[in-house]
Amino acid sequence: MAIKIWHNNRCSKSREALKLLEDQGKEIEIYNYLQESPSVDDIKDVLNKLGIKAKDLMRTKETIFKELGLENIQDEQTLIKAMVDNPKLIERPIIITDTKTIIGRPPSLVLDL
Repeated sequence: MAIKIWHNNRCSKSREALKLLEDQGKEIEIYNYLQESPSVDDIKDVLNKLGIKAKDLMRTKETIFKELGLENIQDEQTLIKAMVDNPKLIERPIIITDTKTIIGRPPSLVLDL
């Protein structure tokens, strides 16, 4: 299975993680999640694989996070729907292998895959 990376080319950390994977000669599938928003099921799957709550996958410092009033929301479905509707809220990069899923921050974490 190729390594799948939820990638944002405008993000330096995402670009760095991708380069590290490429430098290792890994087979990579790039998912530009900002162009094609993930589904509710996609996000639930990533959350399950990471073993985290929805808010832990969110970029809480993004302006849109505050504009949507998500600071005090704890309902998982509401937070997941916010990420589907506003994929900019999703922390990146997310790297998925057949055995492990990580958030690539710092990007050097991909070296352990």
